[in-house]
Amino acid sequence: MEILTCKRKGKHLERLLQQIINGISLGSIYALIALGYTMVYGIIKLINFAHSDIYMLGAYIGYFSMTTLKLGFIPSLLLSMVLCTITGVVIEKVAYKPLRHATRIAVLITAIGVSLFIEYTTMFIAGANVRSYPPMTGILAKSFMLGNINITMQQIMILGITIILMILLQFIVKKTKIGKAMRAVSLDSDAAELMGINVNTTISFTFALGSALAGAAGILVGIYYNSINPLMGMLPGIKAFIAAVFGGIGIIPGAMIGGYFIGIVEVLVSGYSNSLYRDGVVFAILILVLILKPAGLLGKNSREKV
Repeated sequence: MEILTCKRKGKHLERLLQQIINGISLGSIYALIALGYTMVYGIIKLINFAHSDIYMLGAYIGYFSMTTLKLGFIPSLLLSMVLCTITGVVIEKVAYKPLRHATRIAVLITAIGVSLFIEYTTMFIAGANVRSYPPMTGILAKSFMLGNINITMQQIMILGITIILMILLQFIVKKTKIGKAMRAVSLDSDAAELMGINVNTTISFTFALGSALAGAAGILVGIYYNSINPLMGMLPGIKAFIAAVFGGIGIIPGAMIGGYFIGIVEVLVSGYSNSLYRDGVVFAILILVLILKPAGLLGKNSREKV
């Protein structure tokens, strides 16, 4: 009996570890998207709903890079990040900059409009059909067993790329001149402008950084889940936003923690319960966070001026 009990406990532990590994892969993608939300909100207090569609564009750019241009994974990833960076800056210049001093509701409606424009333009150009990513070859197609736990090279690659991008982001924000400008603008844009900081350039750079990360997340999710469509950004975008709120919107480490937490919770719910409940659980977490700690895990409660 004791041997059987030990075996059952071992199987339960292996299953739990397998789900956590899967959750870390999904959480990496949520974290990359959440970073874009949190950086833009930290700078100009805007919830950029078009950000999730930059992620969708990243997936499509990666797909056409691999299938039409016959590029490898790394060149496709870099191309996706570059083109998404340009798209993010163009959106900021065309749609958001003219509304810099407009009411928040006007900017919010514009963000929703930009999001729908990107989705249906993509649908018009690329079609509404679901597209399958080309299968990975070479080392990326391999996997190995750790006991009874299956770990794929794709999961290792997703985690590795995410960690590299997060370290690079932290270096830019903490150690570079433009990073210091971003932190100054997030604290007080008027005072930063008086000190000689170009606020418009800083805001554009923030959009560029967030869009590059979203582009990377897009191609990574295409490789991991093997299918993309023009409306794929809606639900992951909302979940990434929940991750940003959970960690403390406007706080970069909070977005990382929130992304991994939401990813692991979602996979655990799917693995141990009905997968139909996973979205409901994520939204329930959002409600609880807003009730119990509105500023998020790492945020400080402060009364907002109206």
